[in-house]
Amino acid sequence: MGLDGIRAYCLDKPGVTESLPFGPDALVFKAGKKIFAILALSSERPWVNLKCEPDYALELREGHPEIIAGYHMNKRHWNTIYLDGFLKSDLLKKLIDLSYELVLHPRRGKKEASGEN
Repeated sequence: MGLDGIRAYCLDKPGVTESLPFGPDALVFKAGKKIFAILALSSERPWVNLKCEPDYALELREGHPEIIAGYHMNKRHWNTIYLDGFLKSDLLKKLIDLSYELVLHPRRGKKEASGEN
């Protein structure tokens, strides 16, 4: 999934807005007034920052070399995902969904990350 696909996927969610508060190189997506995704627009190695439940964030980093602790973010709650094409689109969409849910409904997002319903 490329930059355009991620942008479209994020904007398709209810109540999402986009802006460039950090300058022209980082597109920010908010649910309500809270950031759930930051997409690098002019990086040699494209990436997206997504919020994540801390234990799941560590698990993802251990299992996927393209996922690291959040660049310029709280390392406990954010991951940076490099968009080199190695991470499957389905997992990337799941992580975007989780980030969105964690921002809008923090308790429900944690349950989804752990697989609870």
